[in-house]
Amino acid sequence: MAAVESLFQRELTDDRWMNDAACKGLTHLFFAPPAERPQARDRRETMARQVCGSCSVHHICQQFARTNHEYGFWGGESEDERHTAGYRLIAPIGVRARGAG
Repeated sequence: MAAVESLFQRELTDDRWMNDAACKGLTHLFFAPPAERPQARDRRETMARQVCGSCSVHHICQQFARTNHEYGFWGGESEDERHTAGYRLIAPIGVRARGAG
C-alpha cells in the first residue's frame, strides 16, 4: 500500500499492480530529464508508449495517473494528453506554458 496525496488528505491506495508493470526499471523512458528538447521528448514518449502497449496493467496505470494527478508518462499517456482529456496536474510544470490550456 502507498500513501497518495489527494488535494487535502492522504489516502491509502493498493499499488500492488505496479509489480506487474512492463515499465519496471525503465524510469528514464517515463520521466523527462531536465531541459529535454521537444524532439527528444517525442522519441522518449514513443518508446514509452511501446512499453505501455505490451503492459498487462496499462489501464489501471492510466486511471491511477489520472486520479492522482501524476507527472510523467503513465498508462500510455503523457501529461499533456491527460490534461487534454480533462485531468489536470495540481501544480503544473511547463504543461500550460506550452499552450495546452
